[in-house]
Amino acid sequence: MTSQVSSPAEQADEASEALVGGQRAPRSDHAGAGEKEIRRLDRVIIRFAGDSGDGMQLTGDRFTSETASFGNDLSTLPNFPAEIRAPAGTLPGVSSFQLHFADHDILTPGDAPDVLVAMNPAALKANIDDVPRGAEIIVNRTG
Repeated sequence: MTSQVSSPAEQADEASEALVGGQRAPRSDHAGAGEKEIRRLDRVIIRFAGDSGDGMQLTGDRFTSETASFGNDLSTLPNFPAEIRAPAGTLPGVSSFQLHFADHDILTPGDAPDVLVAMNPAALKANIDDVPRGAEIIVNRTG
């Protein structure tokens, strides 16, 4: 598994190759200074969060299917709000789907996400306390 972070020395070592789906592939000639670094991770916990009805369960299900298709072991935790359809952008209406995956046995859906994908500010606010220092956060600010 890979994430987009590594040291400049690691970048130099891999200047002619890039990791794609756990396999080596030629690096693009268009790689520049703005290119993200690559870091290998033992396992990843990702949480998708947004308003109920925004498709977080579907997004999580599709991401889970793709993850499994690469032969990864996984565990999921769908989280539905108590409100049936709370007003958009409110904390009680936030729905999430957490996926813990790795290339070895996974026994739980995980505690804290390594990556939080928040579809709106309410989803960020509802989940930010679970995100450890150093985790990645992807937010749609206009959500």
